[in-house]
Amino acid sequence: DAVSGIAERIVGRSPAIAALRDEIELIAATDADVVVLGETGAGKEVVARALHDFSPRAGSVFVALNCAALPPEIFESELFGHEAGAFTGASRQRVGKLEHANGGTVFLDEIESMPLDLQAKLLRAIEDRAIERLGSNKSIPLDVRFVAATKSDLGEEAKAGRFRADLFYRLNVLSLAIQPLRERREDVPLLFEHLARQAR
Repeated sequence: DAVSGIAERIVGRSPAIAALRDEIELIAATDADVVVLGETGAGKEVVARALHDFSPRAGSVFVALNCAALPPEIFESELFGHEAGAFTGASRQRVGKLEHANGGTVFLDEIESMPLDLQAKLLRAIEDRAIERLGSNKSIPLDVRFVAATKSDLGEEAKAGRFRADLFYRLNVLSLAIQPLRERREDVPLLFEHLARQAR
């Protein structure tokens, strides 16, 4: 069942982890977009995968994209796809991550690294629930759940002009915060055992 399945992935005995597991179970059952806040290495992708795997979308794809790892010049094509001839070197059509994830969940890691111009295009895709490939004006319906992860306070980033406030509010329908491991030391032995078992 969902409770034991989540407990196998979100390991720990601290009150913070128990609360996180409860929140994941509740949020997974909804179809709302989610922002996951946590430091680097906190397990944001593990949380995102649990949100997908225990959701009504579990039978569909989970597509992960690290926004900090993509060069700006290929970011848009990676996200939205392109038609053949859309730009120099685009010799054939390519389906983007959003289209590939149709019916499932898109995990946008380190979303604070997404360029502002692309944030505007992502916002439009979320609002319209449709995308257009680069080099095309054909609208493709989009049925995905967005889970965005960040190590920054996106509300503060928006106030500072480094992140679009409208995109933040659109994504932040629900939010989850992962407490740093140093603040829940009682979880360290269990996590160590869990990682050792995975390594066998």
